[in-house]
Amino acid sequence: MRYSRRFEIAGLIDSTLAGKDAGEVLDGSRRNIPIYGTLEEALKEHPDAKWLIIGVATPGGFLPESYRKIVIKAIKSGLGIVNGLHHFLSDDFYLKRLAKKHGVEIIDVRKIFYNMRIPFTGKIEEVKAVKVAVLGTDAAIGKRTTAIMLHEAFKNLGLKSEFIAMGQTGWMQGFRYCIVMDSIINDFVAGAIEDVFYRAWVEERPDVIVTHGEGSLLHPAFPGGFELIGAARPDFIVLQHAPGRKTFDDFPQYVIPPLENYIQLIELLSGKRPVAITINTENLTKEEALEAAREIEKRTGIMTRVPFYEGVEDIAREIVLLSMKRRITVQGEVPENEPSVL
Repeated sequence: MRYSRRFEIAGLIDSTLAGKDAGEVLDGSRRNIPIYGTLEEALKEHPDAKWLIIGVATPGGFLPESYRKIVIKAIKSGLGIVNGLHHFLSDDFYLKRLAKKHGVEIIDVRKIFYNMRIPFTGKIEEVKAVKVAVLGTDAAIGKRTTAIMLHEAFKNLGLKSEFIAMGQTGWMQGFRYCIVMDSIINDFVAGAIEDVFYRAWVEERPDVIVTHGEGSLLHPAFPGGFELIGAARPDFIVLQHAPGRKTFDDFPQYVIPPLENYIQLIELLSGKRPVAITINTENLTKEEALEAAREIEKRTGIMTRVPFYEGVEDIAREIVLLSMKRRITVQGEVPENEPSVL
């Protein structure tokens, strides 16, 4: 909804929210993307639509039977399918034949990266851009969105920034540099991370590279972030937290550990404290979110912001200034090509 570059989003199908605007439901910003109750309603208003995007992550990555019926209707209506699930629809004999019959394509996003076999080499050390990673205290907590906001903030400061997506949604959004970490065999995840950073550096020579973690460091079912810390070796880590969320995503029997646990863990794994904490506003009013941010900042001594209400420009500036200080400490002088914003 927010950052679609690959596709122009004509509408959203959600029977529970039909009649509303997707942007207003998402964050209060109208985007003229209507929500329809059924595929038929959507096609009635958009007969020239080309794709049906399966934009959800289901438990286990399987296609629910109720979705399958909609996919079949979509193909028969001449729509191609963009699928981000682990379940490869292009391997489904019936769907494959049906798509061929109606002259449409099935794109399994995770399949694109499924056979990636790139070993880690250490060439990440040749990447001289400032590397920033957004990790989270839970899965599905807004890490990618905050990372994109930081990417845009760096550009607004006059820096050349590149964004690297780590999941299927980033590919759907159209970012040039992207891998789908959880579709790659574990032995090659580190190499794939290193390679996409290296390519972004060699091809673009950015000042900053921003990325995001998948899952969460302590999530029992979706552990993630370790690979990013180890392989990308980020210079700065931003920690996304949802004070209004008490249990792990999809697993209400597991309580999210205290924020301080994550801060300590990141420091142990990376050798650095988080440069900032960002607040997801789930289950919080604006006033509650801002109050939580101030309390966390006071308690931890770490800059804390609510991106939707305060933006992330303060965090971007802090990273630029800290990066500058580190370069002065190491090199003894300011590099000649230092961005003018500094």
